[in-house]
Amino acid sequence: MTAEIRFFWARLNANYWFYPATFALFAAVLAFTTVYLDRNGFADFLSNYDWLVPVRPKGAADILSVMAATMIGVASTVFSITLVAVTYASGTYGPRLLTNFLEDKGNQISLAMFIGTFVYTLIVLRSVRAEDEVAASTTDATATALPGFAPQLSLLVAYLLVALCVGVLVFFLHHVPSSIRISMVLERVGNQLLSALRKTYPIEDEFRDARPSEGGETITSSRAGYVQMIDFKDLEECADKHDCTLSLRVRTGDFVHRDLPLVDVNGASAEELEDAVKEHFTIGPVRTREQDPQYLIDQLVEIGLRALSPGINDPFTAITALHWLGAATSEIARRDLRKDVCGRDADDCPVIPLPDTYEHYLQRGLGSMRSAVSTSANATMVMLDVIVKAAEPVDDDTRKAGLRRQADMLIEQAREELKGADLRQAAERYRELQRQVPA
Repeated sequence: MTAEIRFFWARLNANYWFYPATFALFAAVLAFTTVYLDRNGFADFLSNYDWLVPVRPKGAADILSVMAATMIGVASTVFSITLVAVTYASGTYGPRLLTNFLEDKGNQISLAMFIGTFVYTLIVLRSVRAEDEVAASTTDATATALPGFAPQLSLLVAYLLVALCVGVLVFFLHHVPSSIRISMVLERVGNQLLSALRKTYPIEDEFRDARPSEGGETITSSRAGYVQMIDFKDLEECADKHDCTLSLRVRTGDFVHRDLPLVDVNGASAEELEDAVKEHFTIGPVRTREQDPQYLIDQLVEIGLRALSPGINDPFTAITALHWLGAATSEIARRDLRKDVCGRDADDCPVIPLPDTYEHYLQRGLGSMRSAVSTSANATMVMLDVIVKAAEPVDDDTRKAGLRRQADMLIEQAREELKGADLRQAAERYRELQRQVPA
């Protein structure tokens, strides 16, 4: 249940409307609070300051009307600019990156500030009473020495909010063009990937083999979609309760459909556990970053492949993607790839995740880009350098050998794609790699 709550919060927090809605509610509470303070005389201390000239009702109404109209206009502009940026990024870098821009906190909070200020000024405007209007209550009549009612404190807070919005607008106008720069996009995805790998595989410099599946009766999926989350904690409790072992047949990010295997149950009846086990798999229409570092690897690969396509032909973007993939490949190579899903020794855990081997990650990342990289002399040279640098801090010979195999396959394909001086350069760089990375 805890994992489900975290997943629900992560998805809710990622929605583009979440922060604008939250700020609007907060602004409404703030507006009613400041108006209450004004109506009940708590803001009379403002009259002690000569530099705070009291505003009459007509002036307050005019000022608040201008503020409200301006804020909703700027909010519309901010949304339009965001939509244009998202459309550009989606078409240029790939549709899977659309989520990254919609989840961008800078864009969300910028829009939220303007929406919140609009809601605040609109509610405060409602409380303004012209000088020739009758008071709504005795308290209202005594709230100020001036005729009518002008909420002095509320108007002062409105000024502060508008000033803050000006700063947010300047930030937004800088943030949007910065956020769609390809180097920034790759940096964001690359750092998210490195963080996800460290969280998923916290143990470093240990290279033990994953625990093999114990088999048993199979529980199959009854729905079609991507595995978005697996609640390992609840699966552990379920296995302990029935004194059995659950061996997973899928990992987060895999696509399943009806009658595809999800879990093998050893030591209990699969039929009895079927409903309870299926509840702990969240299946949806799209992949998400939660529990799925491969999704971030796929994003880097997608950007690199699109950059190397004949229609775009941008090898330098692909080179940057290769650099981040190399950093992730090196990070994975130094970690124990057994998932710590129970918080205790893996051999005692009743839930056995589907193993994530180093070869699996190599093929998913560098292996997926290899064919496209081999068509570009620059990208081929960089990928060979990336492999050398990825292998340098790795102590395990088996994983170094996996990197070497990627280099072997790359040069084999490059010999079919490159010619002349480009091929000779690549071959010379490969010979240097052979001396640095053992087979």
